[in-house]
Amino acid sequence: MHTLTKTLTGAQIVVETLKRLDVDTIFGYPGGIVLGIYDELSRQKCIKHYLVRHEQAAVHAAEGYARASGKCGIVIVTSGPGATNTVTGLANAYLDGYPLVVITGQVASELLHQDAFQEVDIIDITKSCTKKNFQVKDIKDLEKTLVEAYSTAMSGRQGPVLVDITKDVFSQKAEFDENVSIKISKPVTAENVIKEAVECIMRAKRPLIISGGGIVQSGAQMEITKFSRILNIPVVSTMMGLGTYPQDDENYLGMIGIFGHPAANRAVKEADLIFAVGTRFNDRIRCCFKDNELGKKLIHLDINGSEISRIIPAAIGITGDAKEVLQKMIERLNNFKISDNSEWLTAVMEFKKDNLKPLKRSSKIHSFELVQEIARCIKDKNFIITTEVGQHQVWAARYLKFNSPRKFITSGGLGTMGFGIPAAIGAAVATNEPVICIAGDGSFQMNLEELAVCKDYNLPVKIFILNNGYLGMVRQFQEKMCDERYFATEISNPDFVKLAESYGIKSLRVEKLEDVEKALKEAFSVKDSFLVDFVIEPKELL
Repeated sequence: MHTLTKTLTGAQIVVETLKRLDVDTIFGYPGGIVLGIYDELSRQKCIKHYLVRHEQAAVHAAEGYARASGKCGIVIVTSGPGATNTVTGLANAYLDGYPLVVITGQVASELLHQDAFQEVDIIDITKSCTKKNFQVKDIKDLEKTLVEAYSTAMSGRQGPVLVDITKDVFSQKAEFDENVSIKISKPVTAENVIKEAVECIMRAKRPLIISGGGIVQSGAQMEITKFSRILNIPVVSTMMGLGTYPQDDENYLGMIGIFGHPAANRAVKEADLIFAVGTRFNDRIRCCFKDNELGKKLIHLDINGSEISRIIPAAIGITGDAKEVLQKMIERLNNFKISDNSEWLTAVMEFKKDNLKPLKRSSKIHSFELVQEIARCIKDKNFIITTEVGQHQVWAARYLKFNSPRKFITSGGLGTMGFGIPAAIGAAVATNEPVICIAGDGSFQMNLEELAVCKDYNLPVKIFILNNGYLGMVRQFQEKMCDERYFATEISNPDFVKLAESYGIKSLRVEKLEDVEKALKEAFSVKDSFLVDFVIEPKELL
């Protein structure tokens, strides 16, 4: 093929390369170093830029966009504090495994390592929370670096990549190759390993599937469901895996982990074989395995080979893409007489009788009641729901039902307060559909300035604040572990209703359970953003 080239400035090459990569959305915040890119963005109509109010929120919004759409999120910020403000967002996306390309401006090449104005070594700072990072000091490297960054973010276990570009590169000129070649790679799984795994599963008497977040990126929800139904194997999920297996299905037991469903945790303990797909066994779910790992068979399927046996030794490790591997495993089932796991399945379904029954502490609204009411109100609507981090996050995970992936967007590995609102913004941009953000009053104040973005772009974000006047999760820990010595956990709040109205967003306050349904209906009757301040019991426990 004849290579088409033309001479462009570095700023033009950034924008044109993003276009060739089918990027249509950027979240960012301008600054002096990156003015060249912003000037070029203003001249074109293919890419829409969303101006956030804080760089951390730009990265969370890009991750929300990536989680909802399956595409790569793109961020542009300036140097110095603009770059350092992205670090929490990068770490969040890195631990949860979602693809981002974050472009940061940098001081001119001749000023590097001289402590110039707004210079930081963002490459060293972000080495531990990115899949890879690059610094571009020569315009000849710019286009290929951006393409490699995109490919890296989208390949294998997905994650964030940072590209730091010095100021002088934006004004330099070079030839631009219009034939962008993108290579997104996946590991190839050995057939003998797949055969061994299927044989092992068929021999098990009490098999169990753990459905993790890796199924989201792979798009393997149909395959994991089919595999479970063919063999009548019960399924549990991690928090990041909620929705990867339909929660209304008769084979589903619930979420595992420290805040999971007792039935799901008990099934993990009593299974004689665990087939874990796309999960990394962090400390929040390892409690299920305490004192029960000896003699247990674990088959661990993950796209990241270094994850297998890193935390819990696997009897069989399968490195590969979940969708492709499960398809091959299903094909191999034709060679077997299907095992009858109905007795085991019936037994574990009995475990559900022991599931948590939360208690009311007062006549005030309790979180579990509110979340159950939200679940009833949105039943069959298939909305995306994001959360902030805290008690409300756990109530949402326990009581909302998700029957398809990419509908529950929450911060898992990093537990980032302030994630939910910008993530909802990104998801709303990606889908142009209503998105619900369930927030605590503490978390909401971490990024409340992003209400301006909701208003500026007329986004259908419905913000439900569970307002208890505390940093609820930490207060709960103090009640249990510090003999009720509460310190630095009772917080003052603004009037959230007036705050929303000051941004031009309609809002309500609700203090009685009987008023919840009416408030929810009013929130959904409005096309644009809406905020409801639910005043809840201040000292409830998970």
